[in-house]
Amino acid sequence: MDKNNLNISFLHPNSGSRKKKLRLGRGQGSGKGGTCGRGHKGAKSRSGFSKKKGFEGGQMPLQRRIPKFGFKSRNVILKKKIVGVNLDTIQNCIDKINQKQEKKVNIINKDFFVKNNLARKNDIIKILGRGRLFFPLKIYAYKFSKRALSSIKEIGGEAVFM
Repeated sequence: MDKNNLNISFLHPNSGSRKKKLRLGRGQGSGKGGTCGRGHKGAKSRSGFSKKKGFEGGQMPLQRRIPKFGFKSRNVILKKKIVGVNLDTIQNCIDKINQKQEKKVNIINKDFFVKNNLARKNDIIKILGRGRLFFPLKIYAYKFSKRALSSIKEIGGEAVFM
């Protein structure tokens, strides 16, 4: 074999790496004739046998021996989520509204957050302190961060806990 002409047709598996498949039911001389290694009688010797998951030979299976416990409350599924809204986000929304309309927005409440897609109807709103406001507002929310409270009061606004 020329080293310059190596190609895929010269490849072969290492010796001993490929074993021949044992052919069952081909006479007593093969060592697996007659019952073909399945033993005598019983469900396991039959064709098409498959036992159920968790089957323990007639013994009560583990998943039935152990008591059931706990449940998922619908309240956990419908639990209210805390949504953080930063001051700069509120300021951006107010700027957009003021550009479209002539009347100024002074009160920020849950309706404002829902209309501007900042929160959903059942969410708990927390005002966070990133950014700053440019004019005083009355903000209604469930929670306020310390920084947000100080920023709102600094400019002359009012933070009202719901």
